[in-house]
Amino acid sequence: MAFKLLFIGDVVGRPGRRVLANRLSGLCSRLDVDLVVANGENAAGGAGITPSTARELYDAGVDVITTGDHLWDHREVIQLLEKEPMFLRPLNYPPQTPGQGWLMIQKETSLPVAVVNLQGRTFMADLNNPFQVIQEVIEEIRAITPVIMVDFHAEATSEKIAMGRFLDGKVSLVAGTHTHVTTADEQVFPGGTAYISDVGFTGPQASVLGREIDPVIQRFLTLQPQRFGVASEQVMIRGVLVTIDPQTGKALSIERVIEPARADARC
Repeated sequence: MAFKLLFIGDVVGRPGRRVLANRLSGLCSRLDVDLVVANGENAAGGAGITPSTARELYDAGVDVITTGDHLWDHREVIQLLEKEPMFLRPLNYPPQTPGQGWLMIQKETSLPVAVVNLQGRTFMADLNNPFQVIQEVIEEIRAITPVIMVDFHAEATSEKIAMGRFLDGKVSLVAGTHTHVTTADEQVFPGGTAYISDVGFTGPQASVLGREIDPVIQRFLTLQPQRFGVASEQVMIRGVLVTIDPQTGKALSIERVIEPARADARC
């Protein structure tokens, strides 16, 4: 029987958390989802994550939380890094950094699944080389399970595509996050790796990447500092559903998922 993995793009603020609480359970039932992974690095006020906001994601039905460049925006994150077994920071941080960059999860009678979190370097912080870092651990992971997903939190599409091609045939999914704009390049590469450059974000789509529109425009017009509050309208879940052969770890299909909030939902 095929294994179905739902990966949800950057959850932005309270609207993103609430739409998951209101809609994720029904979505998973309808799509027959086996595992839910979500990028939560913007879950707390639109930047960073805290233990309480992470708990909301877990309570909504998320199994594993990945992160990225906003990991350190709230100092309370150290509690998640040190104590939460289903929480990831990018693998390519220096080795002494608290937390973990990949994990193994096995739900009930299903097969073990590996989730890996990487961060790009183009136009971003100069972390360790993600290509070298994943190369050093991929065979160790594949010795445990063939079903492996990678959240590659990166700015440049070229770096993301290169990572997807680099890992083709070695992992089940390479999904890009960080830019908050859903791309239309979902595909299964020849070696059996599903790929998309960016899954988009979960939260208010009537916005500028989840933030209120007018302050962002004013920033571009005047170059003066503005407070970018989290927007509130047209709230949606955005992600991808990947169907995987559990014996080989090869992806059979990948499709974009867009789930709007109910008209009467308070997000």
